[in-house]
Amino acid sequence: MAWVPADLLLSPVALALLGLAIGSFLNVAIHRLPLMLERQWWTDVSHQLSDDASYRRVFGATTSAQLQQSAGLLEQSISRLAPLGLARPPSRCPKCGHQIRWLENIPIASWLWLRGRCSACKTAISPRYPMVEALCALLFAAVGWRMGAQPAALLWCGFAASLLALSFIDWDTTVLPDNLTLPLLWAGLLAAAAGWTAISLPTALIGACAGYLSLWAVYWLFKLATGKEGMGFGDFKLLAALGAWLGWQALLPIVLCASVLGAVVGIGMKVGGALREGRYVPFGPFLAGAGMLVALAGTPKALEWLGWS
Repeated sequence: MAWVPADLLLSPVALALLGLAIGSFLNVAIHRLPLMLERQWWTDVSHQLSDDASYRRVFGATTSAQLQQSAGLLEQSISRLAPLGLARPPSRCPKCGHQIRWLENIPIASWLWLRGRCSACKTAISPRYPMVEALCALLFAAVGWRMGAQPAALLWCGFAASLLALSFIDWDTTVLPDNLTLPLLWAGLLAAAAGWTAISLPTALIGACAGYLSLWAVYWLFKLATGKEGMGFGDFKLLAALGAWLGWQALLPIVLCASVLGAVVGIGMKVGGALREGRYVPFGPFLAGAGMLVALAGTPKALEWLGWS
């Protein structure tokens, strides 16, 4: 059997097809990962409520019977939950419980064939599912076009998929999970150390540190000035990850681009009534989008756009 040429396997078209499949998995991750985290948080709460030694250290008293009862009820509720992971259980319709068959799970095509509805109960299926698949395919194709037919393109496809998942999770929940941001950060540093990216390890390390500390400083300055929190700690870690992948030189273009995009979208939502009082637009999707833009354009080109070349 003849080997398939690398320039065909890693072509934009082939990577787009891979992106469709990865995008289908990302839909599962975007939905389930926050639920898995919330389950873990409630498990931690139940353990804390039943930790009498910790309660005595903090409050100087024995845990009350009411707290012990609450801990027991919470543990029972958690134990009754069905197992949940990224691979199990199989995907089902949230309305009727119909298990999604393989024929109904073909990226984009199945949604079009089903006309955006469950085959069993005809409940509408959100168009966001094929949108995520199409976006992932588009990003993978763009990486293939930008990088050419080389193995490093697969590395950058993983970078793009992580940013896409983080964007939608943050938009839905205002949470950027450490399960994604920290592996992305370490992957960037390891890639730089192995020479798989265009930057050196010192540049990646400075980028990670500068990315984290810059938003950390903004966070505390804003909090000291207003008494409010302007962003979450996940944003620090995401910018640190982008700095590890793209270098410290890319940080300012990323932050400026993300800030402009975030302001435009936030003002638009406010004027349109889509942003409720007391709520805010998460910054993570705009950081991720700006990071992806700089990665595809290249840091020199991004600096040139700003007149800093």
